[in-house]
Amino acid sequence: MYVDQRVDWRRRVVAVTSPYDIDEIFPDVSVRLPRRQAGNSPQGLAVTLMADYTLRTRAWLPTAAIVALLTESGVSPAGARTAISRLARRGVLEGHRQGRRSSYRLTAAAGTFLAIGGSAIAGAAGAPPWEEQWTLIAFSLPQQEGSLRRGLRDQLRWLGYAPLYDGLWISPHDLGEKTRARLAELTLGTLTVFRARHVEIDAAIRRNPLDAWDTGQIARHYESFIERWRPALPRTLTGAEAVRARTEVMDTYRRLPVLDPHLPIRLLPRGWLREPARELFTSVYDGLADVAEEHVRAVANRHGDGSEIRAHTVADLAAGLGR
Repeated sequence: MYVDQRVDWRRRVVAVTSPYDIDEIFPDVSVRLPRRQAGNSPQGLAVTLMADYTLRTRAWLPTAAIVALLTESGVSPAGARTAISRLARRGVLEGHRQGRRSSYRLTAAAGTFLAIGGSAIAGAAGAPPWEEQWTLIAFSLPQQEGSLRRGLRDQLRWLGYAPLYDGLWISPHDLGEKTRARLAELTLGTLTVFRARHVEIDAAIRRNPLDAWDTGQIARHYESFIERWRPALPRTLTGAEAVRARTEVMDTYRRLPVLDPHLPIRLLPRGWLREPARELFTSVYDGLADVAEEHVRAVANRHGDGSEIRAHTVADLAAGLGR
C-alpha cells in the first residue's frame, strides 16, 4: 500500500506545473525574476529554493549545494549552473568567492520583494467586513503605447485590480497605504482613482462589477489544487522528496491569491474554496518544513556551512518575513 501511494504521489508532483510567470506574480523593474516556463524552470526552482530556506536569514549557500539541490529536482548540473549565473545577472542572486569555493545568496532587493510577495500570498485570511464600496481606477494611454499599457495592467493586477472595461479597473478593497504608494510611483499615462457604490439597474446590457473576474475559472483553479494535494502525502518522504513537494505546492498555490484577490465572500457562490485551499496549502507547506529544512542544511553542510538554513511557515510569511 505504501509503495502504491508513493508512486501515485510522485506522478502527481511531476504533473504539477504552473502556467504563471514569476515576474508576473512579483513584478519589479530592478529585480528581474525569471519567467515560469512549461514544466520545471531551473531558474524558477532556484528562486523558490532560495526563498524557502534562506529568506529568513539571507544565508549564503555554496554553489555546489544549490546545484545538488536543483539536481535532485531533475535539473542537470549544467542547467543548474546556468540558472545560477542568469539569476546573478538579473540581480536576484549575489555571489561571493573564498578560494576555489563560491557561494550565492538573495540580493537585498530580491529578498525584500519576495518577502512582500510571500506576505500577500500567505496573508489572504481574515479580511474585515466588506463596506460595499468599490475602488475604481480609470486610466488613459495612447493605443500605440502597447508595452506601457501592458506594464500598467500588470501593476494594477498585482495590486488586486481587474478590468471591468478596458480603461476602468476595480477592486472591492479600500485604497491602502501600500497601494497608494505604489500608484504614486506609476508614471504610465493619466490615472484617476474613485471610491463608489454599485447601483443596480434593470437592464439587459448591465455589467456587474464582479464580472471583472472570471469566478468560474478561479473556482476551477481551486478545485484543481485541492484535488491534486488533498491525498495524504506519505509520512516517510525522504528529505529530497519533502523539499521537492514543498517547492511544488508553493509554485502551485502562490498564484491563487493573485487570481482571487480576496473578493468578498458574500458576492461569491456558496461553497467557495478559498479557505479550504489555503488550509490545505498550509498543512502541506508547514508539515514538510522540518524534514525539508534538515535536508537542505545537510546538503549545504556537505559543501560548506548550512547553519543559517531556516525554513519558514505560512504564518511567518503572512507576518512579513524578512522585511
